[in-house]
Amino acid sequence: MEFLTSPIDWWIEPFADNIFMRKALWSGLLAVLATSTVGTWVVLRGMSFFGEALAHGVMPGLAIAFVIGGDTTLGALIAALIMVFGINLIRVHSPLPDDSSIGLLYVGFLALAVVIMSSSSGAYSGDLSRFLFGSITGVNDGDLYRQLIIAGVTLLGVMFFHRAFLVMTFDEVQAQLLGLRPRLAHAALFALLATSIVASFQAVGNLLVFAFLVAPPSTAAMLVRRIPVIMTTAVVIGAVSVVVGLLISYHQDTAAGATMALGTVVLFMLALLIRSLSGSYNMRLAS
Repeated sequence: MEFLTSPIDWWIEPFADNIFMRKALWSGLLAVLATSTVGTWVVLRGMSFFGEALAHGVMPGLAIAFVIGGDTTLGALIAALIMVFGINLIRVHSPLPDDSSIGLLYVGFLALAVVIMSSSSGAYSGDLSRFLFGSITGVNDGDLYRQLIIAGVTLLGVMFFHRAFLVMTFDEVQAQLLGLRPRLAHAALFALLATSIVASFQAVGNLLVFAFLVAPPSTAAMLVRRIPVIMTTAVVIGAVSVVVGLLISYHQDTAAGATMALGTVVLFMLALLIRSLSGSYNMRLAS
């Protein structure tokens, strides 16, 4: 119970005394800002499987960039955009359902990344684990600047396309009639999703970025109704998960990315429990 008996030592000193913790905090908060805003539309439009697939789809770009000594962030972004293009291409020309085309590319991209990273010219298993699970305590100033730019682009894009995303979520035909160009809006949403994932993989890794993308918006959607409020609440929930997850990781020597991601799921389960208990209580009062 040190977090209650010695609050300054537990809550403040890790960030005050360690520059790597401060950088990790900023990295996590920027990741949350990017993923929770665009993740709201992912949750509301039922695109969670696509988000998961895209989170893993950046892996070949990471692997190739690492092997040739290039920028892994740029490699991840290129791979994500290629996957978005590939999904749309298969969707147009294949009679299979959308989830089939997404699943095929998901498996193919992830397998390609593992093959590259496990080859003799690839990296060691430790590097593969870093890409999969993140290395938030190892971020540098360059990583933070890239995250800041990508998070800013994502936020501006979500604001610019807000009306199109809103109408398209409930009635795509109406969006077409209103001249909102749903195909362009679809492409913009996919691009924003790709950039938000790329902004977050350094913080929590590709296997765990899905938690940041889906859990905070899902939790917020159970608590509030208006979409801007859902986004804001999701960012707050994600930020709490980042702060508490980093501190638990610091004090208990656990994996930082996994601890933060677990925190988002724990908060979702708590919100679900509270909502269920509240619903049962209201039903009893009504009866």
